[in-house]
Amino acid sequence: MRYFRQSLAIEDKDHIAGYSPVTAADREAEAAIRALINEACPDHGILGEEHGHERPDARFTWVIDPIDGTKAFISGMTTWGTLIALHDRGKGIIGILDQPFLRERFVGHGEGAYLGDRRLAVRSCPDLSGATLYATEPNMFTPAELAAFDALAARVRLRRFGADCYAYGMLAAGFVDLVVEASMNPWDIAALIPIIEGAGGIVTSWNGGPVGADGRVLAVGDRRLHAPALEILAPTAAASQGS
Repeated sequence: MRYFRQSLAIEDKDHIAGYSPVTAADREAEAAIRALINEACPDHGILGEEHGHERPDARFTWVIDPIDGTKAFISGMTTWGTLIALHDRGKGIIGILDQPFLRERFVGHGEGAYLGDRRLAVRSCPDLSGATLYATEPNMFTPAELAAFDALAARVRLRRFGADCYAYGMLAAGFVDLVVEASMNPWDIAALIPIIEGAGGIVTSWNGGPVGADGRVLAVGDRRLHAPALEILAPTAAASQGS
């Protein structure tokens, strides 16, 4: 928090694929989280965006994105968050989205999802025509993926960009119905899956299976939206697998 809305140095991690900023806040936050985990659970693995993979053969692995939404962070916006997940042999069992400026912490696990003491539940939205759809930014998609996203967006009531991980929290809280993204890394989504599932939603890849290496994510609140969304997105996923 001491770095937020302050002047700080910004480094671009990827000058080829696009602007990918990182700051001391990202690196120091992950280092602090790793230190706490290593002290409390020295036999657990850790996978983080900034500092790599420790003990990859461990049964339990913590998956960390110290600041998901660094572009929002450096812009002074509040849609960023710290994401922490715990996996048991690759299966997510706990997910945390913490937004310290707003003092909000979303937690999901097998017994539900919570924002503080409030239990979360996705809202009823039986048809795409009434849905609100979010993605972080259009340039996260390839041209083919963007065409599929736009086809889905043409069917919904409201399309919005720019909420980063916070869109998933709002889906679990019952204010957003769909989040559709691509170019996602494991640390971008691991913590958010237990939160959405704990609130009654579902998270899959664009082909309907588990989120995988292709980085495509379809998060749905009301499960009745999953099949019609897949009908639009799945052909793009199938085409890329066949190429």
